[in-house]
Amino acid sequence: MLFMEQIKLSVCGADIVFEPNQTAYNKLINEMAMDNKVAPANNYLMRIVTPETKEALIDVLKRPGAALQLVSKVNDIYAPELEIEVKN
Repeated sequence: MLFMEQIKLSVCGADIVFEPNQTAYNKLINEMAMDNKVAPANNYLMRIVTPETKEALIDVLKRPGAALQLVSKVNDIYAPELEIEVKN
């Protein structure tokens, strides 16, 4: 089962809607490296943005640091930290 939801953000006055999914999320994680974060972040956002809000995203991504900030916010909602407890 694929988990799907819409995440609606207001960014610099523009409404942008993302539809993250497990395939795109896993691809982001697999593409990221210590020396390669910005390109995978941009690609991920372009994969999950709705067609109706893509132009607004393109404008926002022109700002320095925008891609990583957006990925962080989207993934905080889409893939929150699990509560994990060790039991002996």
